[in-house]
Amino acid sequence: MSLPWWRILTRRKNLPSRTSSSDSDTRLGRILNTFDLTALGVGATLGVGVYVLAGHVSRDQAGPAVILSFLIAAVASFLAGLCYAEFGARVPKAGSAYIYSYVCIGEFVAFITGWNLILQYVIGSASISRGLSLYLDTLIGDVLKTTFRDIAPINASFLSSYFDFFAFVLPILLAVALAFGLKKSAVMNNIFTATNIAIVLFVIIAGAFKADVANWQVDPSTLNSTITEGLNIGVGGFFPFGIEGMLKGAATCFFGFVGFDCIATTGEEVKSPQRAVPRAILFSLIIIFLSYFGISTVLTLMWPYYLQDVNAPLPYAFEQIGWSAAKWIVAIGGIVGLITSLFGAMFPLPRIIYAMSQDGLVFSFLGQVHTHFKTPVVGTMCAGVLTGLVAALLDLKQLVSMLSIGTLLAYTVVAISITILRFTNREETFTETTESSSILKGKKHSSFTTILLQIFNCRILKHPTKLSSNVVAAMVFLYTIFSLVLCLLIVHSKKELAGGEIWAIVVWSIICCIILLTLISMAVQPRDTTEAPFKVPLVPLLPGISIFINIYLMLMLDTYTWIFFSIWLVIGFILYTCYGFRNSLRHSEMEPLLRSTNRFKVYTV
Repeated sequence: MSLPWWRILTRRKNLPSRTSSSDSDTRLGRILNTFDLTALGVGATLGVGVYVLAGHVSRDQAGPAVILSFLIAAVASFLAGLCYAEFGARVPKAGSAYIYSYVCIGEFVAFITGWNLILQYVIGSASISRGLSLYLDTLIGDVLKTTFRDIAPINASFLSSYFDFFAFVLPILLAVALAFGLKKSAVMNNIFTATNIAIVLFVIIAGAFKADVANWQVDPSTLNSTITEGLNIGVGGFFPFGIEGMLKGAATCFFGFVGFDCIATTGEEVKSPQRAVPRAILFSLIIIFLSYFGISTVLTLMWPYYLQDVNAPLPYAFEQIGWSAAKWIVAIGGIVGLITSLFGAMFPLPRIIYAMSQDGLVFSFLGQVHTHFKTPVVGTMCAGVLTGLVAALLDLKQLVSMLSIGTLLAYTVVAISITILRFTNREETFTETTESSSILKGKKHSSFTTILLQIFNCRILKHPTKLSSNVVAAMVFLYTIFSLVLCLLIVHSKKELAGGEIWAIVVWSIICCIILLTLISMAVQPRDTTEAPFKVPLVPLLPGISIFINIYLMLMLDTYTWIFFSIWLVIGFILYTCYGFRNSLRHSEMEPLLRSTNRFKVYTV
């Protein structure tokens, strides 16, 4: 007896029926608390975003409406954060979206999710390391660039013009700190994050004294043409680039919230993870939004949006108003913020690698845990070296959007997983015997009539069954597919819809009806009533909205991003086919059961 290929690809990870936070259920050391996790999430996010993003979006995309762009991005991130928070309470294991999808969807989707999280964290960490090198180099007069170009020039159009030794060494040093002193590095991260927040508060308070509402009411016709020559001012006012510009700004600002999900990778290193993880996720998102909202408000009130500097908007604005001392305070704060952001970006990477190696999907030596330091030393050091090489060799300007595609995919998978989890019996999801029992006992097939009646729960079941859970899984799949179709229609057929063309309206209406019916079908299915420290409200509506927004934002990415993403996926497929497929822990657990079932069949013939 052998399993069909689709059963192999959807084999799920089994967890104990009651997730525990005791020290005995993990080889990692439980030393982090809610404050540590909140500082980790805030620090990972308030680096490049708070010191660069507001100036870029306000000048080129949204104008003063950048504050609304951040608000919309915060709502999208908050929806994803709710899903992460519930999973953090239910499944406090290292691995974040990877482990969540492995428990709820299956092995192949989990591998793809984990593989892309590795890409996300490598490029994210490398871009911060490179950004910190360039930021520091600007302050000291391009000494590093000049020196490195003389020592190690690179003549390749797709690489950096020189090997950046500073950007190479920085992630490795941080990897050493993470591998051999997690608690000490966490304390240092807390200090740096507190300093970063203090700088943010300083900017908001100091900048408020120079706030001028007239900068939100700019009239292009009254401006000096000499000053504004070559600048894109738009139509002026609060929405100089219109509502569309504000929405484009929201798509960019969304990436400023990337980083809070690193909290969800720490489940096996946290005291009381069922409570600490969801609290830290929500606390960090609130702090991050208030920081962005305050910075963008003060920045656009203090200095006109069309004159913002896109590389270092805060120091530039303070210099323009004559506060040179404040400029240097903010510049130093930028260095601290970038170091903190690098810590937060690198922290989850070895945890993802550790989780995948423990499951046999990537090489097992990457998951070796040091007996004294209780950290995955080999995986951490490999992550540091890989990140350093990417930071030193690549010109990351064309790869920055790769940060978003991995993150958005992870957010989508988590939203799908939380929907499936809510409508699945807890014992079927978490017990260690579910899949094994189904192999030994065989499948019970439901009749077509029974399936049809269950689509809208006509039998009014009160508790989840295998059939009702499968109906929800099918509806989630259909919802995701038709959301993709609707988003494609919005992106590529806006003119036809606005022009009232019949075919566009008919297609739009049919797709919207199907999406609505899938949501209704899921909503009427029996739910798991198991208590959890935190639950997402309004399921399946809120996860559904999150899925739709994430798909739409992914379609906003350029062609080169999708090409690079496809190449990375192909490499992952090769690794899974040649190694993970056979060495999977679930494969080794199920193989003896399959052999015993074969022997049983022989004896009963």
